[in-house]
Amino acid sequence: MRNIVFLGLISFFMDVSSEMVYPIIPLYLTAAFGATPALVGVIEGIAESTASLLKVFSGYITDKYKKKKPIAFAGYATGLLYKLALLFAGSWVGILTARVIDRLGKGIRTAPRDVMVSESAEGDNMGKAFGVHKALDMAGSALGILLSYMLLKGLADGFASDHGFGGTGADMIGTYRFIFIVSIVPTVLALLMFAFIKEKKEPRQIKQREKFWTGFSSLDGRLKLYLFIVFLFTLGNSSNTFLLLRAKSAGFDDTNVILLYFLYNLTASVLAVPFGKLSDRIGRKSVLTCGYLLFSAVYAGFAFASSAPAFIVIFAVYGVFTAMTAGVERALIAEIAPARLKGTMLGLHSTVSGIALLPASVICGFLWDQFGTAVPFLFGAAMSMLAAILLMVFFRQNGEGES
Repeated sequence: MRNIVFLGLISFFMDVSSEMVYPIIPLYLTAAFGATPALVGVIEGIAESTASLLKVFSGYITDKYKKKKPIAFAGYATGLLYKLALLFAGSWVGILTARVIDRLGKGIRTAPRDVMVSESAEGDNMGKAFGVHKALDMAGSALGILLSYMLLKGLADGFASDHGFGGTGADMIGTYRFIFIVSIVPTVLALLMFAFIKEKKEPRQIKQREKFWTGFSSLDGRLKLYLFIVFLFTLGNSSNTFLLLRAKSAGFDDTNVILLYFLYNLTASVLAVPFGKLSDRIGRKSVLTCGYLLFSAVYAGFAFASSAPAFIVIFAVYGVFTAMTAGVERALIAEIAPARLKGTMLGLHSTVSGIALLPASVICGFLWDQFGTAVPFLFGAAMSMLAAILLMVFFRQNGEGES
């Protein structure tokens, strides 16, 4: 459990840093470089696809060289380069470069970190292990969002000005850059946590390893089915940006939208461990199926909600969905993947999700433009319902079908 806690603290501090910056990137692009919403979308699309494609290869390298801690450290260390690139960016191209650096780091670190979490799980507590990690991860996101909100609302106005960074209403660019600088502190704290991680030593294989894709047909059928279900589900699970846009279309202002996002992250953090433990007792399949059904209800809610209280409830319930699935699905992959390909399969799972997110966002945007705000969320609800049915009917967890 020691390793899991420190891996969670690494994610906690890194997410504090990331979420302090992430919500203000579009604002900074607009204020400093006059970027249009379309350009902001292109930048984020390129950055996210870069990370998604890299995750499976990071997992493969982790399995091949058996060096999880150094690879994960390298991925997290790019957080420092990311913040420096933001500070010295002189155009939107510089911001794009910074975002690609950040997503490259995420693509490198995800698989080896998840392997270390799975290896540190005690007995039959895989769900609890990933739940603890996800709880700390989401708590960091919530705190980062809250800090960004507080700085933008007023703390930076006086404090940043005293330090020569501007921060007045007429000079928001100075405030944004001040936040970039402050966000470096939790990144450094995250890297210092690596001193307390003890990696499970494994001998490196000298012989030539088979490429994972050549043996894909021989993998556990449950693993292939679940990866397909994940792809199908994600096609209806568009970027969270659309959820925030939906709240804005219902009358929330920018700062209150940030608070809704904070509520979502906080709820997920509080409930991640209980749902991880529940999956250890009743099985991953049951928890994930309920999570997909809950997502379907949430997206139906986004389609029809019109009042502020309704959106508050929906964002909170959306956090419950994340708590039910984010850590549990990684625990499931870690359990049914071959030991020699655990990192590769964890990386492939993230890659499949990331690749599907790109057409998902395109579909959502198209449906929104052509048919209004309700239709894209109804599409997402239908895809999640289909994923839940496939998981419930066709996926067999250990012990099912045995006499």
